[in-house]
Amino acid sequence: MAKERKNWSWEETIMALSVYCTLPRKEHHGSNLEVQNLAKIIERNPDAVKMKIANFWGLDPELKRRGLRGLPHGSKMDEKVWNEFYGNWENLVYENERLVAKYTAEHAAKHPGEHVADVAENKYEIDLPQGKEREQIVRAREKQGFFRKAILSSYSEKCCITGLKVPDLLIASHIIPWSANEQQRLNPHNGLCLNALHDKAFDRGLITVSSTNYKVMLSSKIHDLKASKAVKEFFGKFDGKKIAMPEKFFPEKEFLEYHKSEIFKR
Repeated sequence: MAKERKNWSWEETIMALSVYCTLPRKEHHGSNLEVQNLAKIIERNPDAVKMKIANFWGLDPELKRRGLRGLPHGSKMDEKVWNEFYGNWENLVYENERLVAKYTAEHAAKHPGEHVADVAENKYEIDLPQGKEREQIVRAREKQGFFRKAILSSYSEKCCITGLKVPDLLIASHIIPWSANEQQRLNPHNGLCLNALHDKAFDRGLITVSSTNYKVMLSSKIHDLKASKAVKEFFGKFDGKKIAMPEKFFPEKEFLEYHKSEIFKR
């Protein structure tokens, strides 16, 4: 690994921000594989990448409210990148994917034969159309992948209603549906981490989450069936229970209000 040699560039800081958004805080360490992969392609020490990611803690308003601080020597560059891309999720995903591919190629050219397990390499090893259609499919999956990783990492890979911790059964559920608002599709504040059953119930308006106290609310269609042992077990016991809150990307109250008024079946 090359020695630390220069200030962080705009491009390197964008890639660090993307890692910040998609890793749980407990994984912000030098032995994490994603941290190591980024360190390799930009030729920095993993601990330097870890420290750069930690700088964003001090810029995140939700972590600030909880008294969590970033490292004391954050740069103006960190703040500029944060202000440019935090909230501009589509551009963040696009720029990160473009930069990872660019830096990976440059690293591979300088170090032939060395493997780099990067997210841009052989992403989808299935038959896909060629040309623009393939590019659109891959781009859509990149966006969905960012949203899922951001949501699951924020909720520590646990369903926010039941606490289920089986990643294969967890969904990054949109509060405002994907089809209803294109501008909020990638916004992690527009997501909840739900298990597959409660995701389906949320999507169908059978449950919602209050925007005032973050408690689960059941539709009358569920209440009418509460005598059923299964319904009581899977839904009734969570009625009025506050969801587990994420460590970052709190669900936007405005989005929860939309779900309650437009989708929830009272």
